[in-house]
Parts: sequence; structure tokens; C-alpha cells
Amino acid sequence: MEHDSAVKAPEGRSCPECGQPLDAADERFTVWCAACDWNVDPAVPEPEPGRIAAVRRRLARRHGEELAATMSGGDPGPARGDAASLLALGIAVLVHGLTLVLAVAGVLLIALGWDTGVQPVAGVVLLVVAFVLRPRFGRLPRHGPALHRADAPRLFELIDEVAGVTGTTGVHAVVIDGAFNAAVTSYGPRQRRVLILGLGLWEVLAPQERVALLGHELGHFAGGDVRHGLAIGQALRTLVLWLDTLAPSRAHSVWDTLFNVVTYLPRCAAYGLLLLLDRLTLRATQRAEYRADLSAARAGSTAGAVGLMERLLVAGSVEDALRRERVNAQMKGGAAGRAVREAAERELWERIAVHASSLPAREYERLLRVAARRGHGVDDTHPPTHLRRRCLTLGDPLPARVEYDDARAAAVAAELAPARAVVARLIVRGDAY
Repeated sequence: MEHDSAVKAPEGRSCPECGQPLDAADERFTVWCAACDWNVDPAVPEPEPGRIAAVRRRLARRHGEELAATMSGGDPGPARGDAASLLALGIAVLVHGLTLVLAVAGVLLIALGWDTGVQPVAGVVLLVVAFVLRPRFGRLPRHGPALHRADAPRLFELIDEVAGVTGTTGVHAVVIDGAFNAAVTSYGPRQRRVLILGLGLWEVLAPQERVALLGHELGHFAGGDVRHGLAIGQALRTLVLWLDTLAPSRAHSVWDTLFNVVTYLPRCAAYGLLLLLDRLTLRATQRAEYRADLSAARAGSTAGAVGLMERLLVAGSVEDALRRERVNAQMKGGAAGRAVREAAERELWERIAVHASSLPAREYERLLRVAARRGHGVDDTHPPTHLRRRCLTLGDPLPARVEYDDARAAAVAAELAPARAVVARLIVRGDAY
């Protein structure tokens, strides 16, 4: 990751802490000492997360370390059926049951309270609250171009092959965006599967790293991640909505004070249930991530999965490069500016790939050490990335079971070309990312 304010190397290029010579380094990157870790992490500390995110981050790191310590290159096993998952399911049923009680109470108040005139109003309020808190089936994401099987047969053929290796089935749609990320989800009453593929990540990966990425994401469908299930996932969402709705307001009037007093106990109950549900499910989520990493290695090889983990560490650098491309393209107006923007749209992904490939091995090593210090994870529910990488290197390396040769890569790239152009245009014009 680049740092414009990085500490300058002392004269003579010796470490001021241990006196060891400092290796010649690319001037774009932080100068640091591999012997004593001097200046290994000069970046400004990240802002403190909210209370829930902070708890999740601590639990993710602890559970990630515990699971990593028990692994020896094997599968940590599914999480289905353990006591914590069953208790979490019971809490989810309780949360959804409360929503159902609100709906039933609202109907009864409207049907039986016409004589009072007040009860129907309260019934309508309860029905509105129940409607807002209802479980959602979700929709096909619309933040980027959506590809279906007829649009990209070779891409879907690759996905199907990877899915077969991971022990699951393919997806109904692929949504393309510009993020440095990838994800899977389901939508609609039939819970059709969708893969969200971020070009910010896809374009900087080597061929087998791309296969490993698909293996990881599709592995989630077979990995027993209870947080992504309809019941528990929707219960977490409902509890967050409760907290947002019951959040205390500034006491500008007596009514604000009254609201804060009346909602105090329900707010504490919702907060406590959310923390409990997090604690009960985060370990299963960590296990599912490690299992998905093993799926990545089986599909794309251990080397491909390890390379993917290392690429995840440079998310900040790639995102900064995308922002610079957008800013540079918007600095000029008129015909000259239009030409610059058109060139940026045509060459955006090639430039990002060149930027990522220019990062030296020494910078990756520094980022791995920073990850170990900070407990870096993709988000506040993932195990630390350096632990995921280390677990992949345990045991004998796995060969790739899905090959991604030049011919296949060219065919997939041709199918992605229209979506790549659309997303590049959105990024350069500031409409996305």
C-alpha cells in the first residue's frame, strides 16, 4: 500500500532501531526494516468502529486464531447441528415470532376495536412495524450489469465446473461491479443464486487466482455458514432495524425524553439479542470461511488460493488507484477532457492490472506483517487474512482441478468485455464505486 507521508530512510540506509542495512526499496512505498519491523506500519490508525463492529472484530480475530490453531491442512468440518447454531436458530425464530405477533395484534386491533376509534390506529401502526421488520427474499442486485447464462456461456461453464469441484451447483446470474470484492447471495422466493463479481479484484488476479476466487465464493453455498441462511440472516437484519428504530434521540423536548425512557428496555433487549446472536454464529462463520478457502485451493490450486489471499492485502492500494484514475479523468473539461475520459474508460482495467503487478514482493511481505499486527480481515466477520493464508500452506500443496488456460481466459474476457466497459464508464464518470 502506498503512503505519501511514509517515513524517509535515514542517511546511509541503516535502520535507526537495530542498525541493520535497509534494502533498496521502490520510492513509492514505505521504507521499513525486515529485521526489527521499524516503520512497518506507519499509516494513521483506522478510526474506532462502532460498538457492534468492534465486538464482531474482536470475536472474529479470537475465533479465527482458535480455528487456525486446530487446523493441520484439513477441513475444519461443517458447523451445522452444533449447540450454538441450534440456539442461534431458536433466537431467530423468537425474533421472527415477535414480528408475527405484531402483525396478528395489529389485525386484531383493527378488526375488534372499531368502537373505540383508537385501537384501529394502533393496529395500523403495528402492521406497519411488522411490514418493515418482515423477512425479505431479496432482489437481484442492480448496482451493476447482470449476466445470465445466455449472455456468457463460457463464464457460466467455468462457474459450473468450479461448483462441481466444491460440491455444489452454479449460479443463476452474475452481477458485475467495480469493487475490490466478490460475494454470493440468493434472491427471490425461489432463492436463486447470484455471484457478485468485482472487477477491481478480478482484473488484478492471475488466472488460477481467479479460479480460486470462484472456488471460495461458491464454497460458501456448501460451507454451512449459518449467518447467510434465510432465518438467521434475516433475524440479524431485523435486530439491526430494531436498534436503528429505537436509537435514542437528543432530548430537545419532553417528548424526546419520554421516548428515550420508554424505549430503553426494548433497546437493551434488542442490543443484547444482537450481541448474543453474533457470538453464537461468528465461530460458524469463521469455520465456513476456512472451508471456503480450502474449496478455493481444491479448484484453483494451493498456489492460486495463497496468491488470492495476498492480493486481498492490497485492496487499499488498488482502490486508491481507481480513485486516482477517476479524479485524473475529471480534471479537464472540453474536448481535451472528453478525450482523456474516453481513454481512461478504454484503458482503466489494464492500468489497474499494471499497477497491481508493479507492487514489489517486499511490499507484500510488509502488508502480511501489518495484517498480523492489526488482525486484518476483509471485514469484521472474516478471520484475519494472514491466518487464512497460513492455513492454506499447511499440508501438501493441492494441484488445480479446474484449469484456466489462455483460450478459456480469452473467451471469458470477451464475454465480460461489454460489462467491463459499462463499469469502467461508471467509475470514470463518478457514477459508481
